[in-house]
Amino acid sequence: MTVAEIFETMDWGTAPEARAEADAWLNAHDSVFGHYIGGKRQASGNTFATTSPATGAHLAEITQGTEADVAAAVKAARKAAKGWAATSDHDRAKVLYAIARGLQKNARLFAVLETLDTGKPIREARDIDVALAVRHFYHHAGHAELRSEITPDAEPWGVCGQIVPWNFPLLMLSWKIAPALAMGNTVVLKPAEWTPLTALAFADICDAAGVPPGVVNIVTGNGETGAALVAADIDKLAFTGSTDVGRILRHETAGRGIGLTLELGGKSPYVVFEDADIDSAIEGLVDAIWFNGGQVCCAGARLLVQEGIADDFTSRLKHRMDRIRVGNPLDKSVDMGAMVHPDHKANVEAMLARTSGKVTQGSCPDGCYLPPTLVTDLHGADPLMQEEVFGPVLAMTTFRTPAEAVQLANDTRYGLAASVWSQDIDVALDTAPKIRAGVIWVNGANMLDAAAPFGGMKESGFGREGGIVGLQAYLRPAMGSKLAVPKTFETSQNVRAGIDRTPKMYIGGKQARPDGGYSRSVIGPKGIVGEVGIANRKDLRNAVEAANSAKGWSRSTGHMRAQILYFLAENLSARADEFDARLSAQTGGKGETDQAVRHLFRWAAWADKHDGRTLGVPTSGMALALNTPQGNIGAFAAEDSPLIALAQIIGATLATGNRLILIAPETAPLTATDLYQVIDTSDIPGGVVNILTGSHIDLAPDVAGHMDIDAVWSFSSADISATIEREAAHDLKRTWVNYGRSRDWSSAEARPFLNAATDTQTIWIPFDT
Repeated sequence: MTVAEIFETMDWGTAPEARAEADAWLNAHDSVFGHYIGGKRQASGNTFATTSPATGAHLAEITQGTEADVAAAVKAARKAAKGWAATSDHDRAKVLYAIARGLQKNARLFAVLETLDTGKPIREARDIDVALAVRHFYHHAGHAELRSEITPDAEPWGVCGQIVPWNFPLLMLSWKIAPALAMGNTVVLKPAEWTPLTALAFADICDAAGVPPGVVNIVTGNGETGAALVAADIDKLAFTGSTDVGRILRHETAGRGIGLTLELGGKSPYVVFEDADIDSAIEGLVDAIWFNGGQVCCAGARLLVQEGIADDFTSRLKHRMDRIRVGNPLDKSVDMGAMVHPDHKANVEAMLARTSGKVTQGSCPDGCYLPPTLVTDLHGADPLMQEEVFGPVLAMTTFRTPAEAVQLANDTRYGLAASVWSQDIDVALDTAPKIRAGVIWVNGANMLDAAAPFGGMKESGFGREGGIVGLQAYLRPAMGSKLAVPKTFETSQNVRAGIDRTPKMYIGGKQARPDGGYSRSVIGPKGIVGEVGIANRKDLRNAVEAANSAKGWSRSTGHMRAQILYFLAENLSARADEFDARLSAQTGGKGETDQAVRHLFRWAAWADKHDGRTLGVPTSGMALALNTPQGNIGAFAAEDSPLIALAQIIGATLATGNRLILIAPETAPLTATDLYQVIDTSDIPGGVVNILTGSHIDLAPDVAGHMDIDAVWSFSSADISATIEREAAHDLKRTWVNYGRSRDWSSAEARPFLNAATDTQTIWIPFDT
């Protein structure tokens, strides 16, 4: 027998991890747990069992949280909020540092508890989950120390409700609690019903670290407990979980004015070009889809392989699948552990039964286990290509060209993550940013770090966790005073002097009559000033189609966008007297053109300066945080300072590479329609700016519900904020609404506009010698 043959036939010996320390911790609490509220463990109430998915053995009894329990936790958090927010940055940093040290010193306990509760392999719990949780608290201790320097004058939200999933209980806890505490917030956390143990053990770490009573509160229970937390008097909600539940939460929180971040499901593409290192790509794929048994939101569940290497790749992949070891998760030689719960295992099996593809599977023990699974010969509409399975199931198809690879990668309602494999750096770096996903790994998979923003696009949610960008989710945006009711005028005048002229809509660089054929009079303090059309759903549809045809604008250089905005400002300035007179005729107010021109100049300046950043991740290589445009933005213009507001909205969206569907102010629509000629003479491509006139209340549901509008802003005086947030739940688009509050339109503060106009895309580029 040759040495090569010996290596091929060698088997792994078992290497079981001792569980004595975890058992001792459970026994110390009699394996019965109440909530952690106001710095104290509460007596247990009605309980349910949590069991080990690997063996079915009973682990502990967990209290089912009630509405009263949630209210008590929120009350404790509210009581502690003012004092914690007033604590010095240095003192908060010391507490987060102590939490990190506490987790590090108890790493074995947390790793074993996580494995017992979730069924994931001990190697993953020890080397990834616990290690990254520690890293997050260390990293955010630094953010706490630098808070006043990084985010001067910012205020915390207050009481944050946080709901974490069952696949990474401790890690997701750290992603949420660490930035919340660093920015001065207090927390009520609800862990998943199936996996609550590490969250309950975290309470001991909080006590030892000197976390003040009420700053961290932990309430256990099922979905009813989560629903009670969502409905409670909280200031901000952070949720990680399924897209379906995220959609419900967006709907339920609509109009409440609370902060909301959603990290939801994914169906991430794993793109392999024919020049890739095939063996490395296969090892990366093992991590991408079979890490944690595929129970990962960013799992590389859609394998896209270039046709020229598809047969070879598939053959090698099947050979590698045969060597994946599935079994006792406490065995350090095991690659895949148990599914988290028998109910979830059944769900995965049911989805697999629906496919029309060819199924190839590895092996696994009996019980709550599933084998690594490859499904080939799939069409694009197969459920396994479109729906999140959340299990060890890999769906495979092929592509011919880089353009087709991008098209297939984006052929999903999700946008959480993606992997791109190629030895040609030009191909890899050209493809990566074209995929609409929040995180892209080049020649790698599942690289995560506290310094690197993580979060989705499309129906994978909104908001980011990690890095400086992630801090924004835990800072309260500035809000103005209540908007005054816009002044309106009446007249007995029936006929307007002069030649009749009714401005049309502005769609695709051309003027267009309203589809419905209706118009209304614009009445100023001295009578009828003019007439404007009334837009309907078909006008909106046409405007969105025009915006879609102008996608090249998003790929244009910042320098080119700056030059066009400067030109727009120049042309508006040349007609200052005309615009001031028209505005005064509609509202009776003073002219605003000079201020509007200044804002356009500012946004021209920003066009090539809203840079990304290189992230300080502790790996060989680099990670980049790029600011990518939202795409099509629907915006309802403001009635107060209408021309200045129009300049801000147009300037911000165009400077950042977005296309705009603008709903004109209702009291001064002619100011918007007069911009047509200025836009036409300023080299703005057709479809980049589209302007509709009509009722904000009537158009709000259609704009927010349109599937090809990527974000909606509202500065309207009409009561449409709740409507927009509620309708946006259908496809989970980004929203930025005013809740009936005013904005200082003369302010030069660009950050709120930049944050709303762009998403952060994190691209990991590993390299080594």
